[in-house]
Order: sequence, then C-alpha cells, then structure tokens
Amino acid sequence: MRWEVVAWGALALLLFAAEALAPGAFMLWIGIGAAAVFALVAVFADIPVLWQVVAFVVLSVLSIQCYRHWGKPRARQSDAPLLNRRAEQLVGRVVPLQQAIVAGQGRVSIDDASWQVSGPELPAGTLVRVVAVQGSALVVEAVAYGFKPTAQPLVGGR
Repeated sequence: MRWEVVAWGALALLLFAAEALAPGAFMLWIGIGAAAVFALVAVFADIPVLWQVVAFVVLSVLSIQCYRHWGKPRARQSDAPLLNRRAEQLVGRVVPLQQAIVAGQGRVSIDDASWQVSGPELPAGTLVRVVAVQGSALVVEAVAYGFKPTAQPLVGGR
C-alpha cells in the first residue's frame, strides 16, 4: 500500500478520534475532507501530493459549508424574547417622574428600581411613558393629561 493512502486514512481517523474526544462538530468535517482525499488517492494512483493537499483543503471547506448551510440547527424563536432584558420590558409603562428632567436627564422609580431617563425637560411628578431604551437609560415622553398610570405596559391595546 502506498504511503499517501495510509497517511490520508490515518489523518481522517485521527480527526474523527479528536472529534470524539472533544466534540464540537468541527474536526468531523475536516476529517470528512481527509476521508474523501483518502478515497480519491486509493482509487487514482497518480495524483501529485500538492493536488492531494489542494483537494483536502477544498473538500474540507466544502464539507464545513455544507454543514453550516444544511446541518446546523437554526436558532429557535424564543417564547420570551425580553427575558433578561429588563429595561426593554419597561417600554410602554407609564410612571410619574421621581426627579425632574433637567438638561435631558432625570429619574423614575419603577417597581423597586430607580432608572435614569432621558427626554424633554419636565417637572417632577409628571406622568411619562417609556418609549425606548438607550444603553441603560430609558427614553420617555410626557403623557397626555387625564391618563391614569397602569401597573403593566400597554401591549396590543389591552
């Protein structure tokens, strides 16, 4: 048996073993490239070593791309997309200003936390609606008079 055939077979087995010992679905695909070159070299005897290496690189990249396109599981949509994104959960809430907005900055108290807010200059006690989040600050706007604050955000007109 020729040394190239043994070398590609050994490389394929080594990569498969490495994938089995440290799973990560990466060395498997490179091992598939080595196994394909092993099969090519076993069938066609006169392939120069340089072309064997080129075939290995191309087949490895191809197998990785096939995995990324067809085999990789797609990210599932979360049933709670705002989980662990507390500031974004507050969008829609209407609360009174704890501290007046001066020079674009103020504070509100929501539940048991105090939040920095940004928006137009408003006096303390004004009802504001959280309309967005910028970093760790809430963006607010004044609410029309006669509006009663809610405990929960207004979602879908409820």
